[in-house]
Amino acid sequence: MALNFQNNETSSGRVSLIIALAVSLACLGIYAAEGAQGPLHKVQSLFEGAAAPLQQASAPLGAAVDEAEQGNADNGADEDTMAALREQNEQLTQQLTTAEEQRLENERLRSLLNLRDTYEIEGVAARVIGRSTDAWNQDITLDAGSNQGVESGLTVMGPTGVIGQVISVSGNSCRVRLLTDPQSGAAAMVQSSRAEGIVRGSLDGLLYLENISADVNIQVGDVVLTSGLGGSYTRGLLIGTVARVEGSAGNDSRRIVVAPNGSVDLLQEALVVFSAASDAADRTVRFSSDDAQGAEGGSDQAGAGDSPDDDGGEDGAAPDASGDGKAADEDGSADNADGGEEGR
Repeated sequence: MALNFQNNETSSGRVSLIIALAVSLACLGIYAAEGAQGPLHKVQSLFEGAAAPLQQASAPLGAAVDEAEQGNADNGADEDTMAALREQNEQLTQQLTTAEEQRLENERLRSLLNLRDTYEIEGVAARVIGRSTDAWNQDITLDAGSNQGVESGLTVMGPTGVIGQVISVSGNSCRVRLLTDPQSGAAAMVQSSRAEGIVRGSLDGLLYLENISADVNIQVGDVVLTSGLGGSYTRGLLIGTVARVEGSAGNDSRRIVVAPNGSVDLLQEALVVFSAASDAADRTVRFSSDDAQGAEGGSDQAGAGDSPDDDGGEDGAAPDASGDGKAADEDGSADNADGGEEGR
């Protein structure tokens, strides 16, 4: 009985399907045959009108879904893009830093080349690789030594003038005692008068022109050069300018402060002098605007509280006067210079 019942159900389903297909075909035929005002067309219009509000209501939802999907895709792309941009930014920052370092180094080396060309210096350029950390020993270490021809006693110049003297040498490095060191002493002369004395360092970091004849008129702004007496420093190289004069001519207690043309605190490169032109004292150094500003800054610092003797002067210029006159106490100055360099 169960089997017969299933067969009857299958036969009834087939009949219903055939009837539905026949009705559908009939409706299609009527729909195609009737005009736009036919009953089937009217029923279609009725259903479309009823569904229109639902379609309008669902449109924003569909748009939001599409935007969300696009946003997710964009977010994935943005993370990759941002990672690439960050990496590129780091590379550009590093390149910019490197370029700036090279620019500053080129400026410093250009100043050294300016001195080398002006004085026709034979020597070797070196980098500063060490500095002393106390006021009692003001010295620096350079990465040039005996293998590069450096010897003890040679003059060392910075971008704006003499900074010190080599006091010890190893194969690929040397130690330089700065002029500002209390133990230093350089035989010097004033450009305008050729009066000779000794420039000495001090614990306060200033340079003092000593052992100069009391009757010599010294003015603020006078240029001070190495005199070369005693052979301690190469002759005619720029040391600095007179920044302050305490006392007047004829006063044995007169104190003369000399400002170097630039600070050694930030010194990065230096030039060890093997030899210079025999007429170096008669040559003029032309500094760039940046070097001139540095020289003015050093003079202003050393010259705070200038005496009434301050008449101004040409700041930062090397000598252009001629003549080889020497003070009557030449031998005494030379001995003092030697004592300042070797006896301390």
